[in-house]
Amino acid sequence: MHEGRPEVGRTWTRGGPRAGAWLSDAMTTQRRLAAILACDVVGYSRLTERDERGTLERLKIYRKDLLEPLVSEHQGRIVKLTGDGMLCEFASVVNAVTSAMAIQQALAEHEAETPEGERIRFRIGVNLGDVVCEEDGDLYGDGVNIAARLESIADPGTVVVSGTAYDHLQGKLDCGFTPLGALRLKNIERPVRAYRVETDASASVAALPPLPEKPSIAVLPFTNMSGDPDQEYFADGLVEDIITGLSRVNSFFVIARNSSFTYKGRAVDLRQVGRELGVRYVLEGSIRRAGSRVRISGQLVDAISGHHVWADRFEGDVSDIFDLQDKVTESVVGAVEPSIRLEEIKQARMKPTDYISAYDLYLRALPRFYSMTREGFADVRRLTNEALSIDPSFNLAKALGAYIRSLSVSQCWHEPDDIRVAARMAREVLAEARDDPTSLRFAAQVIAYSAKDYEMALGTIERSLLLNPNSAQGHTGSGWVNAHSSRPLVAIEHFHRAMRLSPVDPEKGIALSGIGMSYLMLERYEEALAWGERALHEMPNYGSSHRVVIMALVKLNRLDEAQAAARRLMEAFPTYTLTLQRQINPWRDKVFAESYVEALGISGVPE
Repeated sequence: MHEGRPEVGRTWTRGGPRAGAWLSDAMTTQRRLAAILACDVVGYSRLTERDERGTLERLKIYRKDLLEPLVSEHQGRIVKLTGDGMLCEFASVVNAVTSAMAIQQALAEHEAETPEGERIRFRIGVNLGDVVCEEDGDLYGDGVNIAARLESIADPGTVVVSGTAYDHLQGKLDCGFTPLGALRLKNIERPVRAYRVETDASASVAALPPLPEKPSIAVLPFTNMSGDPDQEYFADGLVEDIITGLSRVNSFFVIARNSSFTYKGRAVDLRQVGRELGVRYVLEGSIRRAGSRVRISGQLVDAISGHHVWADRFEGDVSDIFDLQDKVTESVVGAVEPSIRLEEIKQARMKPTDYISAYDLYLRALPRFYSMTREGFADVRRLTNEALSIDPSFNLAKALGAYIRSLSVSQCWHEPDDIRVAARMAREVLAEARDDPTSLRFAAQVIAYSAKDYEMALGTIERSLLLNPNSAQGHTGSGWVNAHSSRPLVAIEHFHRAMRLSPVDPEKGIALSGIGMSYLMLERYEEALAWGERALHEMPNYGSSHRVVIMALVKLNRLDEAQAAARRLMEAFPTYTLTLQRQINPWRDKVFAESYVEALGISGVPE
């Protein structure tokens, strides 16, 4: 695909512009408005390196049997084919987007049985813009370039459209659009509005991940059958613990709590849930608590066939709640994978405290933690303090209390002594909790951010992931620990892994922000800006995302935009200052730390 030309229609010779070139070239070109579809294969070099002949043969078949017919069916024409890509022109942007989604649907269906690492997957970008058509039918100009750049930033299997395309699609297609913000695209002077296409047809295609090779499962929120809305926290907390127990079975792939809980309170088709989360099995159930008695009912469904694999009911006293959780976990594992050694199942067991009242307080703290608000964090402080007053050795509550204090500093919701107290609590957790991955994950992030002991933090997060390799929050934590420890490439890898484990996570912005921060450290500022803007769209109340965008804009010398971004940061966090940032700067790389503060100062963040 053309990257654009210095001057449209001009032909150059060694000695300079050819006489009469303007007139003769103008006679062989035509300018028009067109919808452009740009498409390429994700990871093409990796696929051909693994199996060059097989990849080329499959791609050739798909071009002949899928791409060409689907483009023609929607009144488009293929302008050119490259080694791994395709450029198409349509007179109608509606036809272009319809064709794009049909291509993704057809390819996903044909590749469904192919192992994940060998699958051919496309990115597609669509733009409506001005193009220049040469006599031979080739196209170039900004209309083409923008489509190509949108394709390059699209997630595997998705379709991204420009703002001009979006404006002409309103009300004409049965689909939705997720705004990606005004993006700075390579070699495009002005920001380009972009939107990801979201349709029922595309849900099974792109936005939804393929099945892992190992047994995969999602645990949906259990229904609270107690008749008391105040017991909702209890049901949610028990399900979260069941997810954690399953996650610690290395033979499983388990979707994270945050993605599973996006289905809370919704009537869902379990087969659709399986497609959306990329899992084979879905566990659903109910919890009834009456006085000191608890009843847990569960059923496991094969999300591909819709058949029930297992169903059972467990009853006991609240004081036996951990045993009931273990029974649910063991039953699910045994139903899905009988070959798993019983010892591996037993390793998933964990009794966090002997005091049910302390555990109850911890369960009450969890929904306030996930609220990501100042008021919610204040409640977590209070509830974890109460839990620790009952059981001072309750490390999970202590680890959450430490993490809340550390994260409060980043969000400007902190109290004066939070940095010191968070570091002390985290070190106490490390001295006592060597086999609880959640406590270790919280402690590792605090040790890196607040104590700046990078080697200890790296060792701790590594052990956390060894104990629970399926933890999306663990991989997000690892991403930040590695970023703070000046290992941005490793960080990016962990952030992406977290998003696969939790594909519809409402806290995805934390991982997206981490990717943006890592690209800042690599001095890849255009990419940092794109990821930072995506992070802000997902979680506008997360302070780090604002700072990623500000520094990227300063480094790109877009100072007016950087100042506007700084004003938005200060509106959201009015107590934030450069003095505070210097105090908490968590970066092992001191040069980057200084550059970070300097960029914030240039943008107008106050001292």
